[in-house]
Amino acid sequence: MKGLKTLLAASLTSLSLSVAALPVSAAETPVHFADLNWESGSLITEVLRVIVEEGYDLPTDTLPGTTITLETALAKNDIQVIGEEWAGRSPVWVKAEAEGKVVGLGDTVKGATEGWWVPEYVVKGDPAKGIKPLAPDLKSVNDLARYKDVFKDPESPGKGRFLNSPIGWTSEVVNKQKLKAYGLDDSYVNFRSGSGAALDAEIASSIRRGKPVLFYYWSPTPLMGRYKLIQLEEPPFDAEAWKTLTDADNPDPKPTRSLASKLSIGVSTPFQKAHPQIAQFFEKVEFPIEPLNKALATMSENHTAPREVAQAFLKNHPEVWKAWLPGDVAQKVEASLK
Repeated sequence: MKGLKTLLAASLTSLSLSVAALPVSAAETPVHFADLNWESGSLITEVLRVIVEEGYDLPTDTLPGTTITLETALAKNDIQVIGEEWAGRSPVWVKAEAEGKVVGLGDTVKGATEGWWVPEYVVKGDPAKGIKPLAPDLKSVNDLARYKDVFKDPESPGKGRFLNSPIGWTSEVVNKQKLKAYGLDDSYVNFRSGSGAALDAEIASSIRRGKPVLFYYWSPTPLMGRYKLIQLEEPPFDAEAWKTLTDADNPDPKPTRSLASKLSIGVSTPFQKAHPQIAQFFEKVEFPIEPLNKALATMSENHTAPREVAQAFLKNHPEVWKAWLPGDVAQKVEASLK
């Protein structure tokens, strides 16, 4: 027995020495980032991961989920970072923020927007392509009821088709409630794609063929810079009405445009406290919209992996990200890119 205890003690000592000898990053628990399934979210996430890994010597990984499940996981510190958080939109986020469990850091993309859109040729036509205006008086969501035949749903010809966000996104709930609030739920099919990529494909296919299409979308995205689009007018923002749109169970939602967009980096409060230097870095993150949209277009058109595009963005735009970081951290990131 004494020999066994001696052997066990020696083994534990050896293991301790081995762990101590590992690089800091290898011994650290990974920082869990949300695996966001839309283009700007995935690119921004990879830019942040490269900087955290190379500049702050911390390992990272990603965990998948819907917007709502990821926000719930953030509140529990099961994940630590959501790279593109549309803060203040979902009840899950609002509750967690009020309880001090999560915080939105920075104002990462100024000029971000979201709403309901149609291709410009639907309203104005396109003589060069032989397209006549199909809805010349379409200006606002209030006009959609009389244009349901223009956006005819192929599976329900008596109704129009509205392309909503994929199931699980906060905006999917909001748009479903907006259809009710605008009196359109009986005249339009609430069509939800399986992913952001599927939504993109449906929109792009319609536009390439010159077909009318009504859809929800947002920026920053490559699609917004690729096509001529018209955003439909909505009622002025009303905070109380907004609450009825974000509540999926509210039977009587009220009409209002969406809450003004502010993109932040969502972090769990325990992470913010444990890593104040990284939190300070997140506070300073700001992506200029033009180079971001160009990077997103490259990723989309060439089917390039987000990590590869993130590294290219960091190489091509040091003037952007170096402003976010202390000099010594920026040097480490720059060295890793060579």
